[in-house]
Amino acid sequence: MELRLLSALEVLEARREAAQLAESQGERALCSNACLLARALETQEGEPVFSSGQAVLSGLRVEEISALARTWSQFNREENPP
Repeated sequence: MELRLLSALEVLEARREAAQLAESQGERALCSNACLLARALETQEGEPVFSSGQAVLSGLRVEEISALARTWSQFNREENPP
């Protein structure tokens, strides 16, 4: 698996999907991270690893989602400094 940068539109789409998945405010961060990773994780051939945020939630543990989201956030900050 590889992480890639996302366009602004992809980030907005991830947020919208997360809002639909989260049933409470407490679930929003996990769902947001899962939806972000669904778009950012690719195989070496450039194919998505997961089809949706829900697929990420089904396929990874909470700890894995959190760790990958932190890695993506750091990668994004390094590539796109403020």
